[in-house]
Amino acid sequence: MGIALRPLGSTGIALSVLGLGTVKFGRNTDVKYPSHFDLPSDEALIELLHTAHELGINCLDTAPAYGTSEARLGALLPEVAGEFQIISKVGETYDATHGSRYDFSEQAILNSLENSLRALRREQLEVVLLHSDGHDLQHLRQGALRTLIKARERGLVKAIGMSGKTLEGGRQALAEGADVLMITLNPSAQDEVPLIAEAEAAGAGILVKKALGSGYLTEDVSTVLAHLFAHRGVTSAIIGTTNPTHLRHNCEALPKDIAP
Repeated sequence: MGIALRPLGSTGIALSVLGLGTVKFGRNTDVKYPSHFDLPSDEALIELLHTAHELGINCLDTAPAYGTSEARLGALLPEVAGEFQIISKVGETYDATHGSRYDFSEQAILNSLENSLRALRREQLEVVLLHSDGHDLQHLRQGALRTLIKARERGLVKAIGMSGKTLEGGRQALAEGADVLMITLNPSAQDEVPLIAEAEAAGAGILVKKALGSGYLTEDVSTVLAHLFAHRGVTSAIIGTTNPTHLRHNCEALPKDIAP
């Protein structure tokens, strides 16, 4: 089974229309899912990653805020056939004792990126996003995206942008040269829809988070995905799971006629 690929704006990167979110690979505290879960074993994650590759999923979404997710991916991906595009983030770190900490200073962003490259055992990442706490405009005005642009110029990352929480922040990120926006889009969250067309006009790509409402969605998955991918400007929806059966079901729920 091979699911469709869509271009990520004008970056030259093509991503599967479903990407695998990896929060649950490395963090199970201070999360907002419907029920508690244990972190999966290495063997379970290798099986899941094999399944993802088999299904045609070619992108993984991770972050320093996802606990040990980056380090586990770095250790386990050599055991899995196929190449995955990596989406990671900067600006937020997490540990169970202190919770989330946010730092969008230039040095913190560069340190975070270097730590991610080390953990993931990569010389370059495909996509790196500002992991906003909702103060989108504040972080942008302080130069956070400009720091990522410098990292792109150094060849540490191919495409840069923001995982934001506001319409205004998304617009400002596009104005500053973001290649990618990650937005929240599901039947209960429609505020950022205008950014899809605005990103397309700017040559930027759109990634979608919380497409299934972080497990709280009550609508039919096939219907939700059909509405989402009717937007030609949406490249990929990032959906997290550690269950290979759930992953297959999500892929089977995709519209059969997604335009590339």
